[in-house]
Amino acid sequence: LAKAKKAAEKEAKAKKPKPTKKPKPPKPTKKPKATKKPNISCLLECPPLGMESHRVEDDQILASSMSHHGYTALRGRLNISADEDDVYGGAWCADTEEKEHWFQVNTRREVEFTGIITQGRSSDTHDDFVSSYFVAFSNDSRDWTMLHDGYAEWLFYGNVDKDTPVMTEFSYPVVARYIRILPQSWNGSLCMRLEVLGCPLPTSYPTENDVPPTDDLDYRHHNYKEMRQMMKVINEECPNITRIYNIGKSSQGLKMYAMEISDNPGEHETGEPEFRYTAGLHGNEVLGRELLLLLMQFLCKEYNDDNPRVRRLVESIRIHLVPSLNPDAYELAYEMGSEMGNWALGHWTEEGYDIFQNFPDLNSILWGAEDRGWVPRVIPNHHIPIPENFLNGSVAAETKAIISWMERTPFVLGANLQGGEKMVTYPFDMQRPPRGALRETADENLFRWLAMTYAHSHLTMTENHRGSCHTDDVTGGQGIINRASWKPVVGSMNDFSYLHTNCFEISIFLGCDKFPHESELASEWENNREALLAFIEQVHRGIKGVVRDVDGNLLANATVSVEGIKHDVKTAAAGDYWRLLNPGEYRVTARADGYSSQTRLCIVGYDANASPCSFSLTKSNWARIQQIMAQSRKRPRLKSEHLGNQSKAFYKTVSTLHAYETQQQNMQFITMSLLLYILKLH
Repeated sequence: LAKAKKAAEKEAKAKKPKPTKKPKPPKPTKKPKATKKPNISCLLECPPLGMESHRVEDDQILASSMSHHGYTALRGRLNISADEDDVYGGAWCADTEEKEHWFQVNTRREVEFTGIITQGRSSDTHDDFVSSYFVAFSNDSRDWTMLHDGYAEWLFYGNVDKDTPVMTEFSYPVVARYIRILPQSWNGSLCMRLEVLGCPLPTSYPTENDVPPTDDLDYRHHNYKEMRQMMKVINEECPNITRIYNIGKSSQGLKMYAMEISDNPGEHETGEPEFRYTAGLHGNEVLGRELLLLLMQFLCKEYNDDNPRVRRLVESIRIHLVPSLNPDAYELAYEMGSEMGNWALGHWTEEGYDIFQNFPDLNSILWGAEDRGWVPRVIPNHHIPIPENFLNGSVAAETKAIISWMERTPFVLGANLQGGEKMVTYPFDMQRPPRGALRETADENLFRWLAMTYAHSHLTMTENHRGSCHTDDVTGGQGIINRASWKPVVGSMNDFSYLHTNCFEISIFLGCDKFPHESELASEWENNREALLAFIEQVHRGIKGVVRDVDGNLLANATVSVEGIKHDVKTAAAGDYWRLLNPGEYRVTARADGYSSQTRLCIVGYDANASPCSFSLTKSNWARIQQIMAQSRKRPRLKSEHLGNQSKAFYKTVSTLHAYETQQQNMQFITMSLLLYILKLH
């Protein structure tokens, strides 16, 4: 510790800016309780009290002053971000005209304080940070005692830049209820963000934020090797319902592992929907990774214990869980550890891509075609093709792997787990030009239901009295928002999933702290467990069925459309389909090349299972004509340049009648007339 202190002093002397203000510290009048010997285990194990995660609430934070409205004490949370208009500042900033400066946290109970983490101001234009400070403690907020090294008040050295968090550990734990940080020198303006480390005493009463775990699971952070080992252990415990596979490799060659959970792993069962949860698009947003590992453990354990709800999920849905889509970046964030990486460390891939925003922009193709009246005649409203040469451009290896996985698996519903906020966002994620214009999906109401299912099943996501992580609550207390109206992005994973595949996907932002301390994982599991299960169950909301011909052959790539909703879906390779819908009555039409379309009235109720709605298609009359002509060894398509006037008239008649067929006219008379005409020609 002495060596570390000397090294820190030497570094600070070299980089420390000249103090602009130096307030006189308060005179210590009462010494709080303290242990006489350093408790090394406590120093290493005491977690953050929750400044960043907002477990420390707004009314527990106080400061001596503020520079102006947007820089109150509430902005002093570690890793808080400023907004674009700077209405909400990126730190607590003091009024430098004041003589004394301090930042105070009230823990509401006695805590064994072991250290603090400090950070400068989040800003693109200012370089503000505190470079040295004192620390004082109190049990009643009136009498304060400065932390002392035995000879003098202990001056701690803080930051040397505005972004990198710096941890300071006290030489011995201090038991108190209040802690104050008293800045002594700073660079630029007096601005700081911070986190407090401390252990609640065993005799203290739990608060409303202390949620005891009820499941016997492994609440730890897992690096790449440990994650792989954990998945292997789960597979060995539940070999009949689990399968480990990888969807591809990262740019550094790490496999992107997935866990399939199903009563028949490794095989798509006709009529059984496919669901996916993914996490780790940004390597430093790690809570989703651990929640999916916990979900794997939970489903395996509860299935073996005959939990009826879990058995229904496993036996009726093919569930895919991918805990890390950006394994390279996670290893970088994991090496720095909880709280010590800044907001951006590990966010991008090794090649510098943000995976979530690295998908083809199909929105512009659809909207441009709609403006020209080309939908659905020229451009379909679903399964829009990927632009030519896109995959040869600036695309991450991880993105290519994800796209290939999405295309070969008939997913129906999915969600990607992210961090840094606490809300659920739904498509469209992109704003339609001109800037500021919003375009709702054809399934706006359904997407809102899906988003609300998760947000309202979560234990704390709709507690809007806390506000959002960085600004006021933008969700209106609902915990959900259209992404384009919040922070629009181009080429998002969610928009691509909706426009290129059958899968409806949303983003779930799990909390303010991207890399929560290990001690918080149990309570986060309790917060999210019901929401994770309830959202999976929504894959059964709507209709399902198969499309086959009159001979019973299943038809792949048939189109299923719902009247009044301009977004269709396609049947999978096995001829089965799923169409997510809210309860109601719908006119549904199935179409396939070479077959006459069929329309049915399908009713979606409030049952736990999807309503069956299958179709049996007959070969179209045009297909019959082509078949007869092929059997008579004639070309199935007539070439007008080789026909006489009579045959040209016939070709024109056939084309006209074929157009009538698409309008569902009675074709029986037409078919007989055409067959007689063909026989007469031969």
